[in-house]
Amino acid sequence: MPQPVPTPSPVVSAPPAAAPTAAELLDFVRRTAADRDLVDSLPLDPEGRTWVRLDGPGGSEAWLIGWPPGTGTGWHDHAESLGAFATARGALTENALAVRLPASGWKTLELADGLDRSRRLSEGDGRAFGRHHVHEVLNESQDTHAVSVHAYYPPLPLIRRFSRAGAVLRLEQVERPEDWQ
Repeated sequence: MPQPVPTPSPVVSAPPAAAPTAAELLDFVRRTAADRDLVDSLPLDPEGRTWVRLDGPGGSEAWLIGWPPGTGTGWHDHAESLGAFATARGALTENALAVRLPASGWKTLELADGLDRSRRLSEGDGRAFGRHHVHEVLNESQDTHAVSVHAYYPPLPLIRRFSRAGAVLRLEQVERPEDWQ
């Protein structure tokens, strides 16, 4: 007599995690920036930025970044990713454009008046931003390192780098993850 074949149990998988919102990313970077042991573990280089990849919430990409005095990112965006960052030590300045730029199809844009925004983020301060947010982040101190925490969702598909001369913004380079990881 044949033996009965056991019926396999149905596989129940957990529902996919919801994509983190900009507010959730901001909460994460603020909490992480307050972790003194983590912040103090970042090796600092007197000449160039240093960074360590972190596990962000909901599959986001996160970074702990050290900024020597007088360094910055240059103008850039994070393509289709939304993001947040918080200053953990020192102070950073963010210069941003209050306009969403086209995702593609241009090399040079003339910017209208009144689009520039600037904010200083001291220790504990943070901000969130949406897709195609064009900005530059600077450590304007001449003698103090800054440290910050950044998170992006979805993980960065690319970064577009721009040059700026007055009202003219020019696309200079497109970087992919293999360029910075």
